[in-house]
Amino acid sequence: MEQMPRIVCLGGGNAMPKAVLEGLKKYPVKISAISAMLDSGGFAGKERELFKTNVAFGDIRRAALALSEAPEEKKELFASRFENGVVLANAYCTNIASSFGVRELSEELKEDLHIPDNREVLPVTLDNAQLCAQLENGQIIRGETNIDIPKHDGSIKIKKVFLEPEAKAYPLAIKAIQEADLIIMGPGDLYSSLAQILLVRGISEAIRKSFARKVYICNLMTKHGETDNFSVLDFTFEAEKYLGQEFDNVIFNKRKPSPLRVANYKREHPELLRLVDFSEILDKDKFIGEDIITDRGPIAHDPDKLAGKILNTCLYLKQ
Repeated sequence: MEQMPRIVCLGGGNAMPKAVLEGLKKYPVKISAISAMLDSGGFAGKERELFKTNVAFGDIRRAALALSEAPEEKKELFASRFENGVVLANAYCTNIASSFGVRELSEELKEDLHIPDNREVLPVTLDNAQLCAQLENGQIIRGETNIDIPKHDGSIKIKKVFLEPEAKAYPLAIKAIQEADLIIMGPGDLYSSLAQILLVRGISEAIRKSFARKVYICNLMTKHGETDNFSVLDFTFEAEKYLGQEFDNVIFNKRKPSPLRVANYKREHPELLRLVDFSEILDKDKFIGEDIITDRGPIAHDPDKLAGKILNTCLYLKQ
């Protein structure tokens, strides 16, 4: 029997699970989702402190839900919160991981959320670290949430981000990268999700050594405090800086939704500034511009359009 293509997807938050995982899971491929683990804000920070854990389980929960074939009511239960704001599934993940280990947690998630054998969720690290940013004026911002939601002057550009202290990669995440046929990074916050993952010791090195095709999914909109005025090229160059290597392909959205639709979405998300510009003369062999957004509603990637483009263009798997 022919082996399924092996795809590794790296990201955090809701962006990568909703944009990439929900579309790819409809195809005969093996998916390994490697999740960011160093969320420090809001309920995630409260959960890390409450449960005395090194890492936050919110992003791995989101990836598991995206790969799940469980009934909707069970998914909704996993996303529900206790009275103190703690997410039920995060408490569940923390309890199992601290009592039995992360490998056992992955197996429990697969069983309880009806995740098929050709899909898995993995943490990028289990080490206790925080993401820090040095701004162009020399100021150091500590904590993922303070980068994600700036309390400082967000118009001052980020010069670089780093982890404090250093964190090492979860071994099974490295193994998945080594065995991959295709590695997908993004979409999601450039610094607080993607760079956070690439800074974990061993991850960028494993990706650079891999013979897999490396693909970056560019964000749809710029974000205050992280990517003000960024273009497709800016996103790409900055992500490549942390990877230490060029991507084989960059997929970006070329379809411009109506100004009214953008304005309505920005009212709900004032941190998002504008659509990412792609006016540069781009290498068409590397940069793939397509209509990959939903036809109406929020400005979001369409997972079916995106999955089709990834598989057909980057993996040469016909739909």
